[in-house]
Amino acid sequence: MLRLSIALSVIVAALAGCATTAAPTPSASDVQRQADLYSIGQIEVKWHEAATHKDVDEMMSLWAKDATFTTASKTYTGADEIRQFFATQAAPFKKENNWVSDTPAYKSRVTLDGDKGTLYFECDYIDVATGLVKVIVSADQAVARINGTWLITAAISATPGALGG
Repeated sequence: MLRLSIALSVIVAALAGCATTAAPTPSASDVQRQADLYSIGQIEVKWHEAATHKDVDEMMSLWAKDATFTTASKTYTGADEIRQFFATQAAPFKKENNWVSDTPAYKSRVTLDGDKGTLYFECDYIDVATGLVKVIVSADQAVARINGTWLITAAISATPGALGG
């Protein structure tokens, strides 16, 4: 009986020790923050998918209805003007340009403050036939959670370095 009692004490002590070695569980706010940062980062991924596939509808799914977009010293205001720019002027969306869009991951930055944040990335547009980089631009964006979805509310596109990238 003494042996059984000692064995049970050892098992209980071992199990109690195991319980204290578990990693701390992240709080709900930590998990939500990570999910928000990921969602904001996905804007860059979807931007490049849209540009590569020349999918203006996919591009526009990233923008708030009243967003602004400044590029080449011109500001486009609202979804209709921004759509018109991508459909008719943006070089990656032109039929004659068979480009793949990519971004160096180490050049991306995301910030978060409640339901607002920022996203910066650079776009390398690479000609499929030659493998040459045709255009490099940067995008510095304000984003916001609108009806549960992270969207671009304002963006400035320029040559990298001009925006501090």
